Amino acid sequence: MRVAWFSAGVSSAVALRLAGEVDHPMFIDIDDQHPDTGRFVRDVERWTGYAIEVIRSRYRTVEEVCRSMSYINGPTGAPCTRLLKRRVRQEWEAGIGEPLTYIWGFDCEEGDRADRLRETMPEQDHEFPLIERGITKAEAHRLLRAAGVARPAMYELGYNNNNCVGCVKGGMGYWNHIRVDFPEVFAARAKMERDIGASCIKGVYLDELDPDAGRHSPPIVDDCGILCGVMALSAMAGCVAAQGRE
Repeated sequence: MRVAWFSAGVSSAVALRLAGEVDHPMFIDIDDQHPDTGRFVRDVERWTGYAIEVIRSRYRTVEEVCRSMSYINGPTGAPCTRLLKRRVRQEWEAGIGEPLTYIWGFDCEEGDRADRLRETMPEQDHEFPLIERGITKAEAHRLLRAAGVARPAMYELGYNNNNCVGCVKGGMGYWNHIRVDFPEVFAARAKMERDIGASCIKGVYLDELDPDAGRHSPPIVDDCGILCGVMALSAMAGCVAAQGRE
């Protein structure tokens, strides 16, 4: 059984489009997603010809998890990642009684990450359509734009992924960006830190964070060039079967 784990990011959308036949395109939804994420999921469904299956944790939000665990982030990771994403996937796969092949949206510059995933999840086979085709993150954005699919709003705001708004694993630059774009989220996370007695960023609470501290990576530029046309034609040719499912 071939399962594509769609993260509502650009790279995973392109991976789903390029993956060929997929039995289960899966999306783990949580309330902390940007509101535009729902629109993007629907657009990707139209683009790929797949109805994306949505599953959820019994927890609704990052804050609910962190408060219930009295823990935010540290050497063992963030509890929201474990309970809102990883455990949901594990519970789903526990009900499947056949071998699984997972499809992921890692780009061609994430080979080390792909190797680590293979090592930590040896029970499944794993495919990485972007790595196999040498597609970078920026090229994935160009391909999506060439197809006429608007990327999620978080990218347009200058963030490098479509993670939760107010990701507890973000650094100083990220949080200062959130402070400007989503002040209510920044304030809520700062209060949560004080209530729990732990911080998102090691050594500093958000309400003490210097507004000029840290750095934020430049946004992913999706200006379209010659490569868009080449990649778009390749993708369309490889997705005739997907159109036939509609």
